Amino acid sequence: MVEIHLFGKLRRYAENAEGVRDYVVRISPQDDETVQSLLARAGISIEEIYSIFLNRKLLAARSGMTIWIGHQRVRNNPFDWDLNVAVKAGDRIGLFGRDMAALVI
Repeated sequence: MVEIHLFGKLRRYAENAEGVRDYVVRISPQDDETVQSLLARAGISIEEIYSIFLNRKLLAARSGMTIWIGHQRVRNNPFDWDLNVAVKAGDRIGLFGRDMAALVI
C-alpha cells in the first residue's frame, strides 16, 4: 500500500461512506506506478495541490520559500512538477492543498 496523507481542503478526498476521517487514502500501487498515475487513480487533481512530499522529502512546491526553509528534497528543483516519479508499496505521500500555502512561511 501507498499512503496519501491529505491536508487542508484536500482532506475531502479521504472521506468515506462510514464517516471515518483519518485523512489518509491507502491505495495499492500498480506495476510501474508513478506519483502522477497514483494521484489520477485516487481522483486527486494536481491543480489543487500546493506542495507534495514523498517519504517526508519535498517533491514539488509552488512557493519560492521552500528554497529558504531547507526541506530535504527528492530532487534539486522543487518547482519541477513532472510527477513521473516512481512509487512503490510502503511509500508515503503528503499533499498540502492550495489553502495550506501559509505553512511554508
